Amino acid sequence: MASCGGAARVAARVGQGARSARKGRPLGPEAVLGLLEASVVYREGALLALNKPTDLPVLGHPGELSLTALLPALRRRLGLPAELHVVKAPARECSGLVLLSTCHRVTEQLQHSFTAARRRGQFPVTYSAVTVGVPAEAEGEIRVGLCWQQKGDTAVVVAVPPPGHRSVTRREVKSTLTRYRLLGAAGGCALLQLQPRTAFPEQLQVHLTLLLCPALGDHKYASRVGTVLGEPFLLPPQEAPTSRTQVLDAELMSRLQLSPHHRLPLHLHLQQLVLPHKVLSAPPPPHFLCTLRLLGLPSPPLPPH
Repeated sequence: MASCGGAARVAARVGQGARSARKGRPLGPEAVLGLLEASVVYREGALLALNKPTDLPVLGHPGELSLTALLPALRRRLGLPAELHVVKAPARECSGLVLLSTCHRVTEQLQHSFTAARRRGQFPVTYSAVTVGVPAEAEGEIRVGLCWQQKGDTAVVVAVPPPGHRSVTRREVKSTLTRYRLLGAAGGCALLQLQPRTAFPEQLQVHLTLLLCPALGDHKYASRVGTVLGEPFLLPPQEAPTSRTQVLDAELMSRLQLSPHHRLPLHLHLQQLVLPHKVLSAPPPPHFLCTLRLLGLPSPPLPPH
C-alpha cells in the first residue's frame, strides 16, 4: 500500500488552484480522465457510477478542472451514446459515489425517488467519516437549523438552534438532520457512519463539530472545537480561529506519519446510494484506508438497507 502522504498528495493534486499547487503540480485533464475511467463502479442502461477522488469539484469555477467539464471527454472514452449529466454527487472536498445518467427522464425519476425516500423517513445516502474525537453516544441524531453567515470575506455555515418558524418558512434557515453511528474508536479518533436526511452545503462538517468530533482534514470548521485540559468544547463561530489548516496534536501527527506542514484531505466519503432497485457502493480512497490502518480503526462495512 502507498504511504498516507503519497496518497494524500495525489488527492491534493487532482483539483487545480493554490491549495493543490502547494502540494505539487496539479494533474492535467488526461490524467484525471484516466482516474475517472478507472473509477467506474457501476454501468448499466442509462446509469453510470464513479468513485470520485477528493478535491475534484463537480462544477468548478471558470477555467478550473472539474467533473462537469470532463464529462464530454469521458463519454467519448467510454463509448456512451448520449451526453452525461450528474444525478447525485458529493461536494468538492469529499470523495465517493457520483451517479451519472444519459437520460433526463431517468435523472428526474431518481431525484424524485431520493426526495420521496427522505419524506418516508428513509436514509438513501450513507457517508463514512474519520473524526478527531469520539462522540459521547455510540449512535444518535443531530437536528439543528443551519444558515449561511458572512465571516470576513468568507461565507460559512452556522447552527441556529432552534430556528423560528418564520425564518424557516422564508428559507433563511433550513432545518437539518443527520443520523450517525460509531463504527470504531482508537486513540481519540473515530470511524463514523453518517446518513443525512436533509441536504445543505457543508451540513456534515458542521454537524460533526456539534458532536465535538470534527472530520479529519476539515480545514474550515474544525477550529470551532476547542479543548480545555483535554476536554473538547464548542466555540461560537465568531470566536473560532480563522486558521485555514486543521490543527492536530503532536501525538496524532506522529501516528499519521505527517510533517508539521502537511495538509490532509477531508476524510468524508460518500460510500452508498440506495436506488429504487439497486444499492451502489464505493470503497474509500487510498488515503482514507491508510489513515484507518495507521489509527487502528476498522474498514467501514456496507450499511444495512
